[in-house]
Amino acid sequence: MKSIVFAAALLAAPLTHAAEFASVVPEKSSIAFVTKQMGVAVDGSFKRFKATLAFDPAKPQSATAQFDIDTASIDAGGAEANDEAKGKNWFAVQQYPTASFKATSVKALGPGKFEVRGPLTIRGKSKEVVAPVSFKQDGANGVFDGALTIKRLEFGLGQGMWADTDTVGDEVQIKFHIVAAPRK
Repeated sequence: MKSIVFAAALLAAPLTHAAEFASVVPEKSSIAFVTKQMGVAVDGSFKRFKATLAFDPAKPQSATAQFDIDTASIDAGGAEANDEAKGKNWFAVQQYPTASFKATSVKALGPGKFEVRGPLTIRGKSKEVVAPVSFKQDGANGVFDGALTIKRLEFGLGQGMWADTDTVGDEVQIKFHIVAAPRK
């Protein structure tokens, strides 16, 4: 019995001294995506985004997170692809310069595993999304990794001739890697 109590105390100890992670380290963080063009996976990313978060591993239900992605910073693999993605049929960056996500709830699923829920807004269209997120501490920093799949047509991405899902698949996987320093 003593060993069970001791083991429980050891497991709880890190949580009693947990830091709140709040300062996103942009140069170590990334937001990427994977689409399929004619059945072939194509990787891309966004080079500029702002993120704010407050996460205490001991109180995940109190966490907050907000991401604002500069849609003009898209890297779809080349200048021609980037220009097309910024245009009116895709992100329409002149009219919709930012895509955003705001967490409305965070639920613990187990050690280092969480479910983050909230509205994702692209091209002025919002949809509730759920992302599984893993968390680990790396030195003083917290590292958050997650992915979710969206249907691009629900957000108006790929209009006109690009609405054909035989050319560009409807499903897009969004992957994020966020490194955050502890609150000072």
